[in-house]
Amino acid sequence: MKNVIDWVTIKFLIVGVINTLVGTSVMFLCYNLFHTGYWFASAMNYIIGSIVSFFLNKYFTFKSGRKSFGEVVRFVLNITVCYALAYGMAKPCVHYMLQGYSVAVRDNIAMLAGMCLFVAFNYAGQRFFVFRQERDC
Repeated sequence: MKNVIDWVTIKFLIVGVINTLVGTSVMFLCYNLFHTGYWFASAMNYIIGSIVSFFLNKYFTFKSGRKSFGEVVRFVLNITVCYALAYGMAKPCVHYMLQGYSVAVRDNIAMLAGMCLFVAFNYAGQRFFVFRQERDC
C-alpha cells in the first residue's frame, strides 16, 4: 500500500483537481447549456481534460522525460477504456436506481458517478500502464 499512496499519488490528485475543474465545466456546460446529450458532453470532458491531464501527469506527476509515441498510444488507449467502462457502467446503474426522476437528473448524476469511477480506473492505468517506470513493472 505504501508504494501506491505516496508523493506520486498526491501529485496525481492535484492534477486531478485541475483536470476535473476543466473537464467538468466543459461537460456540464455542454449538457445543460448547449443541450448536447449525455455521451457527447461526457466525451468532451475527456477529450479536453485528457489533453490537460496528459501533459500535467507526464511532466509533473510521473516526470516522464521520454519522447515516446508509445506513451501517447497507451494514454489514449487507457483514457478510452476507462471512459467506456466508467460511463458505460454509471448510466445504466444510475438510471435503474433513480427511475422516478427525470432523464436530466439521472444523466447529471450518472455523469458524476462516471467521473468517480473514471478517476479510480484512470489512476491505475496511468501509474501502472501509461507512465510505468522500471521499479513499477
